[in-house]
Amino acid sequence: MTSASDAAPTGASDAELLARHVQGDPDAFGELFARHRDRLWAVAVRTMGNPEDAADGLQEAMIAAFRRAGSFRGDAAVTTWLHRVVVNACLDRLRAMTVRRAEALPDDLEERADRGSLVSSTDAELDPAELAVADERRRLVLEALRTLAPDQRAALVLVDMEGYPVAEAAAMLGVAEGTVKSRCFRGRAKLAPLLGLLAPRLTEPPDDVSSGNPPVAADVPITGRPRGSPPTNL
Repeated sequence: MTSASDAAPTGASDAELLARHVQGDPDAFGELFARHRDRLWAVAVRTMGNPEDAADGLQEAMIAAFRRAGSFRGDAAVTTWLHRVVVNACLDRLRAMTVRRAEALPDDLEERADRGSLVSSTDAELDPAELAVADERRRLVLEALRTLAPDQRAALVLVDMEGYPVAEAAAMLGVAEGTVKSRCFRGRAKLAPLLGLLAPRLTEPPDDVSSGNPPVAADVPITGRPRGSPPTNL
């Protein structure tokens, strides 16, 4: 199955590139990764919380995708499959980590451009004082995200920070839509007191939140772009 988002303005679609890779084309996977590297990197850096761990997680994910491409059955968009591999690799690393909890977070996320919901069209127009406030906001959001359980963090990154629909985030995470909504609600509820004025007051969850009805709650404030580039030696 190939969605409209899989097709590039010119050249082969994502599904065609993946098929060519499986058939032995030495350049196809590199072209596919280059096409989506910015967004995959953004998900990795926000899920992991710092560029170093994000680079390791993304590289592990792309090695896995490279090797397992033959298992792709086309039941979702190629981009959804790639995001699922990245998120799973990052979650595995987070669950295994028992140290480095006090590592410094990136103090701004300004250097990656042209990326979905994270692009701030007004940053260039802000004066230095406003930029300082924006940077502090991003730092607080990232620090708060690191207090969440990995599954809640991944759901919030995809839905609130990357702007994916709940259904697509659920496909990426391999869980039901109601599970994504529940994780987002609980994550937002935990972040609200940590972020103070950055997060509007949450209401009580509806009785049927577990069934998948969306709770009434504010999204996590969107941060800027992740610092640095993702690895290119894949």
